[in-house]
This record gives sequence, C-alpha cells and structure tokens, in this order.
Amino acid sequence: MPLFPIQNPWVFALGIIGNLVSFLVYLAPVPTFRRIVKKKSTEGFHSFPYVVSLFSAMLWVDYARVKSNVLLVTVNSIGCLIETIYIAFFIVHAPKKPRMFTLKLVILLNFIGFGSICILTEYLAKGARKTQALGWLCVASSAMVYIAPLSVMKQVISTRSVEFMPFWLSFSLVLNSLTWCSYGLLLKDIHITVPTVVGFIFGMIQMALYVTYKNIKMKPEEPKLPTIVKPITIIPSEMLPLGSLPIDETNKAKNEKVQEQIQQGEREQDASHQV
Repeated sequence: MPLFPIQNPWVFALGIIGNLVSFLVYLAPVPTFRRIVKKKSTEGFHSFPYVVSLFSAMLWVDYARVKSNVLLVTVNSIGCLIETIYIAFFIVHAPKKPRMFTLKLVILLNFIGFGSICILTEYLAKGARKTQALGWLCVASSAMVYIAPLSVMKQVISTRSVEFMPFWLSFSLVLNSLTWCSYGLLLKDIHITVPTVVGFIFGMIQMALYVTYKNIKMKPEEPKLPTIVKPITIIPSEMLPLGSLPIDETNKAKNEKVQEQIQQGEREQDASHQV
C-alpha cells in the first residue's frame, strides 16, 4: 500500500482534514488545563480520559505503521505527545489520591498493557493476522476513549452543571468522528469506521446534555444563622456554701421576707392611726 493513497483524492483529502480536526480535538482540553495550572488544582476533572486517549493513540501508531498509513501515523503521534503533556500537568497539580490513581493507571495501561500487546502481536501473529489483531485492539481502545467521558456525563446529570464538560470538546469529537468515518468507508477499513460511529453517538449525547443543562444555574443555599442557646447553669446543692439555700429556694425566701415587711408596715400604720 502506498504511503499516501492519492489514487483516490477524496481519501487523501479526508485524511488531511481528519489530521487537522483531530489536532483541534487534542487541543480542546487546553482551557481546562490552563484553569488547572492557574488554580493549581485538578478540582473535579478526571485523568482517565487522557490516559485512555494516550493508550489508544499508541495503538493506532502501531496499527498505522503495519498498514503503512502515514496520515494515521502523524495524527496519532501528535496525539501521544499532547496527551502525555496533559497527564504530566494532571499529576503535578492533582491531590495525592487522584495522583496515585493516575500513576498506577499509566503504568498498568500505557507501559505494561501496551508493551504486552506489542510483544504478543510481534511473535504470535504474522501478516494479516497481526493487522487484524492490532485493528480490533484499536477499535476496542477507541471505544474506551469515547466511553471514558461517561463518568463526566454522570456528573453532569447529578449536579445539573456542565462546568466539567466543555462544549467544544464534545463538538470536536462529533466532527472528528464524521471525518474519520468517511475516511474509513472510502478506504474500506472497518477498523477505522466502527469506532468512529461509536464516537459520533457519544459525542451527540454529550452535546444534548450540554444543551439541556447549560442554562440551569444552581441556587446557592442560604446560610443558616446558628441558633444561640443560652446555657443554663445548674449548681448542685452540695456545691453551695454551707448554710445557703438552692437558687429557687433563695428566691422564694426573699419574696416571703418582702411580703412580711410589707405586712409589718401596714400593721404599724394601723397602730399609729388608732393612737
């Protein structure tokens, strides 16, 4: 197969457009990571989509190398570089728990997983079998890339906020899927066509969620003033001075003494009048 299938100018044109659109897709999270760097926090963002995207791009580079398709090699090589930069920024600014999760995922998927695939396909599959094996692995990895934002979609539905699901990323995914789906159909490559259909469906779902929740603003909860309760001090009778009465009994004794003084005053006035 020639490096550039210029025998069909439509295939070549769609491949070039696909490279440009895919490059825009890779750049779509730039505002997100600018925010992460500015705030020095990953907030509610997840690293899983970027790790899976890196894994998928690595597989597509291997598949394109076997198929001698330079257009696929270039776009996915650029994707590997950009996704690696994103993951590095995420690891630097993420809290300890998501940072460790990301590191474990990178080691498991991008090192152990990809390395195992390269060894197995190199020694256990030859010729057309190797191409088919790599092709279907690329289909599976691409499906993972498109399914990865499900956690974000769940978050959008539960919080009724699209803050962590940028619109342009969803739109670029739809446009990218349409371009590469057309490229795969013209090239008669099922491994390129199948995952782009999945990507188109999930991209449309994300855009529908964005349109649904973009104008919904969560009402801030009104702060509740704390209820001030005046403490009641209870003094046990055994803590009172010797010979003193409890507080209630003391008040009662004072009232009786006042009443007695009043009555005595009245009696003295009556006696003075009689005299």
